[in-house]
Formats: sequence, C-alpha cells, structure tokens
Amino acid sequence: MLGLVACGGGSGGGDDAASTGSESAAAPADAPEGAIKIGVLTTCGGPFATFEGQSLSGAKYALIDQAGGKADGAEPQDQVTGATVAGTPVAVSYGCSDATPDKAVAEARRLVENVGVQILLGPLSGDEGVAVAEYAKSQPDVTFVNGTSGAQSTTLSVKAPNFFRFGGDGAQWMAGLGTYAYKEKGWRKVAILGEDYSYPYTQAAGFVSEFTALGGEVTARSWVPLTQTDWSSPVAQLPRDVDGVLLLTGGTNTVAAEKAFIQVGKDPGDFLLGGSSVMDPTSFTVGDQLDGLVGGSPVPLGSDEQAWQAYVDGFSKEFPDVDPQSLFTALYFNGMQVVLDALDQVGGKLDDPAAFQQALAAEAPTFPSGAVTLDENRNSVQPNYVVQIVDNGGELGFKLISTVEDVDQTFGGLFGPSSPDPSRDEPAKATGNPPPWSND
Repeated sequence: MLGLVACGGGSGGGDDAASTGSESAAAPADAPEGAIKIGVLTTCGGPFATFEGQSLSGAKYALIDQAGGKADGAEPQDQVTGATVAGTPVAVSYGCSDATPDKAVAEARRLVENVGVQILLGPLSGDEGVAVAEYAKSQPDVTFVNGTSGAQSTTLSVKAPNFFRFGGDGAQWMAGLGTYAYKEKGWRKVAILGEDYSYPYTQAAGFVSEFTALGGEVTARSWVPLTQTDWSSPVAQLPRDVDGVLLLTGGTNTVAAEKAFIQVGKDPGDFLLGGSSVMDPTSFTVGDQLDGLVGGSPVPLGSDEQAWQAYVDGFSKEFPDVDPQSLFTALYFNGMQVVLDALDQVGGKLDDPAAFQQALAAEAPTFPSGAVTLDENRNSVQPNYVVQIVDNGGELGFKLISTVEDVDQTFGGLFGPSSPDPSRDEPAKATGNPPPWSND
C-alpha cells in the first residue's frame, strides 16, 4: 500500500501549519518492508500556502493515474492506497515549508535523514530550490526532483548531479511574453513590480532580455518583500510614464497587488502582464477586471489538446475542489510521473541509486503539458506558452495564445554559466540578439 503522512494543518493551511510541520510529520507507520520511500516537499505556510493543495494533489494524482493508486477521499490530505511500481509498493511522506530556504532545507533534511526517503519531489519556491539543490550535494544516494521552484541558478550554476528539473526555470516560463508586449501590445516602456527573491528575478531576466533585445526599455524595477501584505504603496510609487507593468508575484500577493492596481484606476486586464504564478487560477477571486490579462506559463492554459484535456478531466474527477490548470498542480504531477517512469525502468528497485539517476537523466517524457528533454545540467528543454485570462460568459478561464517550442535554459543563447545570476538589476538589458522565437 501507499501511505501518506502530511505535516500539520489541512490543505491551504497557514503559518501554524508550517511552524509545526517538522514535529507532527513522521514516516508512514504502515509502510510495507521494501517499499520505495518518496518525499513530497511543498509550502503550507506564508504567502504561497494556497498552493499546498495544488502541489500535493498533483503528485498524488500521478500515483493514481500512473501507478494504480486509489484516493481514500477527495481532499488533498487524504491518503492514496494501492500504488505500486514494477510490483514494488510506494510509501510517501509529506514535508511542509513556508517558502524560506532555511525551512525548506530543514524539511528536506528531516525527510532524507530521519524518515529515510530515497527520492524527494520538491520544493515549490525559488530560494528554496537553490538551497535544496545545495543540500542535495551532501546526499548523493538520494535523488531530488524539483517541484516548481524556478530560480535560474538552481541548475545553471549550483548543478547538483542528483538534482533534476523537468519543469524549467522562471526565465523559460516567460518565453514569448516580451515579444507579445512589444509586437502585439505595442509597448515600448515597461516597469516591473515583483517579490524580492530569486524566482521573480529569474522571470524578470527572461522578459527583460527578450523585450529589450527587440528595442523595448524597462525603466524601473520595484522589489517588495515576500511578506508584504499592503501593496497599495508599491503600486502607487510606480512610474506613470510607462505603457504597462509586468507583475511578478504569487499567491495572496498577486491578489493584493491586482486589487491595488484597480484602486488606482488601472485595469489589470489591459495595464498588466503577468508572470507565471500571476496566471494561477487562485487569482480569479479578484473578479472580471482580470479579463484580458496575458502572461507566460509552462503549462498550456486553455489548450484543447487531447492530452491536456484528458489530464484536466481525470484530475477533476479525483480532486474536484482543486484546479488542475494551476502550474503547481501540473508540474508536481509531471515530477511524480517521471519518477514513476524511471522507477519502472529499474524494475522498481533502488538498491543502486546511480542506476536510477541514470534512468532519470535518460527520460524524455511527454507530459500533458508537452514533450520535455533534459540538458547536461539536468534542466528541461520544453515548450512555453503565452496565455490569457478570458471571461467565458461570467466565469473566468484561459485562452492559449501562442506556443514557443524547445525553450532551453540559455533562452536562445542569452544566458550561460558565466552570466550573472538574475538579481534586482541583472540583467540590465539584453546581452545579444532577440531569441529565435521573436522572429517567428
């Protein structure tokens, strides 16, 4: 059987869940002898607590869809039983962070060194990923598969040989958006407003490089603490002589920032472009003024492709209260799917961790979100999507605008191992010609 142990609180739990997670989580008491032990690390506290349900349910749905598991209930924290790989049972333990690197590493260490997981899926947020990838170097026999953390340096410079990322980084998730801003919206001057940490910096790096290579100008960048609750002041302080603003936020910060723009008379659907987390359906609570908002995404929001629709429909039957189109749902599903595929390749055995890691490195999966291969740093080359929030008869949904194929971590040659890590002001502008997709 598969046993799932969650740490603290229910789906979408707040800071209390994060603070008590390490104390309340434990190894599955009824895990069969010889079971494959997998840890799933996500956030259940802080501004990204809302993504706990998506990420955990995505990982669990892969076990249901790919490994014959059965959900004991529809809630994200309910257990799954009966999942096996090549006849070997799977036991899953859950780790709870709060989007800070110290907490993420503490939970990764607990899962690896106390619970004994052999594979760790996660974490969710950017700074967490950098820290966990560094920790991975001290645990060569444990395999780490990224959840959704999108800092560029996680794989471009840290390069832990046992850390794999099948969902790309935040810059890759912006491919095509700078071109859309310049050519479709006709923007020439843009300001950036985002959270002050590595993932929004990486998203900004992708947009800035593409937009300025085409001739655009980013005139201001405003970075706000991740713990910010009142976004009215940062919004009011943005320059007025710009065509629009690129918003790089997530979770409750996205909702607060979008409402702040509405309060100063700016229509989010027209005046903003969104980073990938901004395009999460959790922001729909803002209302119909999001109609028209365009952003970049690693998942094909609004696609009518059969594989994507089959995933959406199948997931919705198992977890009707969780949105399958969240990138956090889809990428944790993808991560667990490729883990199961590689486990099948080694006959459901982990007595030779190196053999499993070699099998994982050789994977070229076709996910519901598209076909993926890995580069030499174990980071994915993948499609990216420009998507739009649309009002479908009074209900917000998504429309797929365009697809950019085969986006790698160099972003069409604009980034490399010697490039400065994305930061508050790096890159200042493009370091080369526009990426190839800008000329399509």
